[in-house]
Amino acid sequence: MCLAIPAKVTALDGEFATVDVNGVTVRACIGLLDDVEIGDFVIVHAGFAISKLDLAEAEEALRLLEQLM
Repeated sequence: MCLAIPAKVTALDGEFATVDVNGVTVRACIGLLDDVEIGDFVIVHAGFAISKLDLAEAEEALRLLEQLM
């Protein structure tokens, strides 16, 4: 089973972004989204950013994920 998780964009490099997932940084393709900026929260699934989130949505999703751990 795969899980799509919220991540904060910390750097941009063309079609890719470095994103932070609870202190772990990974590279994700942002080619499926428009206007991604540093500081945005995105949903990452299988290495692709598939959706943008606002801060409240990201915080709620991260809170719920933390409860599962």
